[in-house]
This record gives sequence, structure tokens and C-alpha cells, in this order.
Amino acid sequence: MLQALLFDCDGVLVDTERDGHRVAFNQAFRRAGLDLDWSVSRYGRLLKVAGGKERMTHYFNEDGWPPEITDRANFIRNLHRAKTGHFMELVKAGDMSVRPGVTGLIAEGRDAGLPVGVCSTSNVQAVQAIVDEILGAELAADIRVFAGDMVRKKKPDPAIYLLGAKTLKVDPCACVVIEDSFIGLAAAKSAGAACIVTRSTYTVDEDFSKADLVVDDLSAGGVDLATCGRVLETANLERG
Repeated sequence: MLQALLFDCDGVLVDTERDGHRVAFNQAFRRAGLDLDWSVSRYGRLLKVAGGKERMTHYFNEDGWPPEITDRANFIRNLHRAKTGHFMELVKAGDMSVRPGVTGLIAEGRDAGLPVGVCSTSNVQAVQAIVDEILGAELAADIRVFAGDMVRKKKPDPAIYLLGAKTLKVDPCACVVIEDSFIGLAAAKSAGAACIVTRSTYTVDEDFSKADLVVDDLSAGGVDLATCGRVLETANLERG
């Protein structure tokens, strides 16, 4: 029986990566005096690395660190703190909107008494801002946020989904996860959850063959609570 709904954030609640996080990273780079601008295509490739601090570290390891940087860990922390501030300004400006079908499914789950969580590799400030500002106060009051800085390992490791299930006091195998990426799908399946994938701007060509259901968005795919229940039942039957 379905015990909880667990949503990824970026790309699932809102298609934030291209016009939110990428823009905020570039603003932070400019503010730090770096001659660096991540293009749409380059950022798409960097998304294969989960977590903003990890993504920047990967980039500088590949392309070279600024020669004046002696404390790389502190440099990354400060850049990421600035990036988060810029991202929250973009969220509060209202330039991004919730993806179709998301609020309806969350409200349906809440009304049925199911716990709802958002499990993301982004930092807790950014995730909470999206939940509060874009989903709205009424829904946000019933959503638990679990973010990348709460676990030691990021997706595709299942830690964030295992933390969400444990905190909500549910069995991971009785959860349905809504994801948009291959690494998110891998995390959900490794946790033992069923997974519905909603393709997003950067993930349309990824391999979702292991997903229990793939749709363009929750509304177009007709995904409601009954759909989630059927997906979970089928996934459990296949697991034996």
C-alpha cells in the first residue's frame, strides 16, 4: 500500500536548472570576478554531477582552478553561498512556475493523509525557497524538505530517499518517487522505491528504461494518486 510521495525538486517541481540555477551560478562567477559563463549546453553536461558544490569542483578540476586560489574548499563554499543567494532572488522574483500536475498530486496526497516529502541534492535554503514561494504556503505547510546538505552522499546514492522515508516513518518500498533524471531514478530505485519520471528540459534524452512510468509531465501523463498506487503495486509484483 502506498505510504508516501517523495518528489525531487529541480526539474520536477519547477524546471529550474536552465533558467534558475545556471543563471545564479553565472551571477556568482561574475560577482567573484571570474571570467566564466556556463552556457546552456555546458551546464547540461555538468548536471551529470549531482550537487552544486560538487559540480563546481568537477568543473575546476577539469578546466583549471584560478591561480590565485589557495583554499579551494573555502573558495567553493563562498561561491556556492553567493550562488544560493542569487537563486533565491530569482525564485522570489516569480520568474519560474510550478510544472503541470504537481500541485494537484501533492494536494491529493495530502488530502488522503499521505506524507509528502521533497528530496533534493540542492541545498536546503534553495529547496525550501522553491517549496515556500512557488508551491505556496498552503501546500508548503504539509511538505517535509530533505536536501543535499543533510546527507553525506548525493544522488545516485539512495541516501536522501532513505533519509526521507526514515524521517517520515514509512517503508521506502512503499513510496513512489517523482524524478526527472537518470541519476535521480537510480537513487530512487536503489532505495527500493517505485519511480515515475517526468522528463525535463535537460533530461529528455536520458535512459529511463528502469523507470516504472515515464511521462512528459504529470498532467499530460494523467498521473494522480490512483496512478501512483498502481505503479507501486506493479513495481512490487515485479520485485516479487
